[in-house]
Amino acid sequence: MLEITQLIAVLSCTLFTGAAIYINLVEHPARMGCDTKTASIVWASSYKRAIMMQASLAIISFLAGLTVWLLGGSVMWLFSAMIIGLVVPFTFIAIMPTNNLLLAPERDLASQETRELLNKWGKLHSVRSLLSLIASISYIVLLIKV
Repeated sequence: MLEITQLIAVLSCTLFTGAAIYINLVEHPARMGCDTKTASIVWASSYKRAIMMQASLAIISFLAGLTVWLLGGSVMWLFSAMIIGLVVPFTFIAIMPTNNLLLAPERDLASQETRELLNKWGKLHSVRSLLSLIASISYIVLLIKV
């Protein structure tokens, strides 16, 4: 049971990290190479497709890491779980206001303000990538030490 829970924590965290880093290094820069209206339309479509996957992976990793700790794992399992778990409140507190502005029906998708919001979103999303990378490295180190 413990080994399976550890694997779930690590796998879901590293999948989240890979997706988050891909978004920051590949997807978002590519869309920002387009005109603002196109970038905004593509961002909205991508956001709607990614939200459930990324939220699920972060929550699963958090719960699995917490479970490992509760089953007798070291406090570092709790630390790692808390780091990946932080992406959820960070998303709600820091990123959602920008998401809501970008998704507003009255938004001028070609405006300079929209481009600035997309740039801001990319910077905010990089925090999620960094947090998940830290958690992934920590989880992997813990798994290798076992």
